[in-house]
Amino acid sequence: MSQQPAARAAVIKDVARLAGVSHQTVSRVLNEHPSVRDETRERVLRAVKQLNYRPNALARGLAGRRSRVIGVVSFDTILHGPAATLLGIERAARHAGYGISIVALERLDRSGVVEAVNRLAEQSVAGVVIIAPLLTAAAAAGSLPAGVPAVVVESDMAGDLPTISVDQVAGARLAVEHLLGLGHETVWHLSGPKDWLEARDRVDGWRAALEEAGRRVPPVLAGDWSPRSGYEAGRELAERGDVTAVFCANDQQALGMLRALHERGIRVPEDVSVVGFDDIPEAAYLSPPLTTVRQDFDEVGRRCMAALLELLGVDRPLGVARHPRVPPSLVVRASSGPPPAR
Repeated sequence: MSQQPAARAAVIKDVARLAGVSHQTVSRVLNEHPSVRDETRERVLRAVKQLNYRPNALARGLAGRRSRVIGVVSFDTILHGPAATLLGIERAARHAGYGISIVALERLDRSGVVEAVNRLAEQSVAGVVIIAPLLTAAAAAGSLPAGVPAVVVESDMAGDLPTISVDQVAGARLAVEHLLGLGHETVWHLSGPKDWLEARDRVDGWRAALEEAGRRVPPVLAGDWSPRSGYEAGRELAERGDVTAVFCANDQQALGMLRALHERGIRVPEDVSVVGFDDIPEAAYLSPPLTTVRQDFDEVGRRCMAALLELLGVDRPLGVARHPRVPPSLVVRASSGPPPAR
């Protein structure tokens, strides 16, 4: 006689669906938060009993101990974007009266992220922030156990977890529209690595701005965020006679681009305009000072903490968008100008 497969254990999403509420509301009921209406609380508890729901042990451990520490899972990198994002989160956490505990991973894959969250749970953190700029990290964040109070930063996942990110597409458009507005016929682009969400979005924004203006879209030059890749791309572009404007996906690549053009006797911005992205502290002191797109990492940190505190029931629900995009801004300096007269 064949055995019947065991029935799948109910998860928090099942309870939320049956009760007709969000999974955050279910979490608040299970954690006995006072902000839930009595009618809603009773409906959730009936669903819990009907489904024989047992809270995930990890989620229960995180939510039930009420520490004043936020766990942060980050990518082990010295790149400006992830490092500045981490600093913005730390400042916002400190302002809210929380400390942070960081787990830095060499690779942001599913097993690494889940293991990091488990390590943080052992420290009784109140909630978790995952900085997920890579495609693999975004997929890993989506596989966390339901009920874990978590917020994802720099990701485009549109699932149940709140995600906070800078609008990279809008930032790229700012750079391209600035150069087109100066009179350039088109804009070349040196991208970041293909497995980075930010690099992909910046390519999308660059291409969309050119297409909407009815301009020729040059082939993308592949980079890896490093000054060396900017230098090599600059040497390649210097051999052409039709390049007047370049948008680099980050400021480090723009730094290498400036060096390569200088070595070839190409003046910036008189012959070629160069625009970067990030506004690193050194950008204003390059030669010439670099026009770039600034990301507001402090605002990312504030929105991240606001979303996490709402999940924890510390703040009342604000009813804001679950996937907000922080607007970037253009910082115009001396590396961009009109194209040379033909």
